[in-house]
Amino acid sequence: MAEEADIAEAARKLFSGPIAFLKSAPGLQFLPDAIAPEIAFAGRSNVGKSSLINALTGRNALARTSHTPGRTQELIFFEGPDKNGLRLVDMPGYGYAAAAKTKVASWTALIHKFLLGRASLARVYVLIDGRHGLKDVDEDILKTLDKSAVSYQIVLTKVDQVKAAELASRIEQTKAALGKHPAAFPEVLATSSRSGKGMPELRAAMVRLMRERGQ
Repeated sequence: MAEEADIAEAARKLFSGPIAFLKSAPGLQFLPDAIAPEIAFAGRSNVGKSSLINALTGRNALARTSHTPGRTQELIFFEGPDKNGLRLVDMPGYGYAAAAKTKVASWTALIHKFLLGRASLARVYVLIDGRHGLKDVDEDILKTLDKSAVSYQIVLTKVDQVKAAELASRIEQTKAALGKHPAAFPEVLATSSRSGKGMPELRAAMVRLMRERGQ
């Protein structure tokens, strides 16, 4: 219990400090130097990725949100509090996007190349809409992550819109599906950007990861 309380307090402190935009990268040649552990957020274009980053960090407009899926077209990097060795990465959404197919293909290629070749990438949180669960379009990203040997974890979003019994079933279905993916972290996190549900657990998971890496 003491350890959990310590982690919870460390998580609170981590995200109470300043977090700021660092840079955007439309291609691999624009990436910042890989000098700090990076935690990336991936997901379908309409999964609520930017909203989750804002809720996680307690800021209303750190990551740009839009009613139009697919607005994030580059890798967006945020520097953690006091440059404490943590960066957050908002990745372009995959799947549906209100853009030309050639642009969507370009973003998708960027996502896969980044996931396969970024040595400083500590973990990827793959966001899945809690109302619908894993879809075929998610499988390509999971397979890429399996190949890359980067730790990843599933985060269900928008769970405030799911009944408790349905959510419990969705979590179990997701866990069962992850049995086929060797790089997947077994625990599934359930979150809501609107209500704040699951945000303390997500912050705590990130603190544990940083401690495991000696940060």
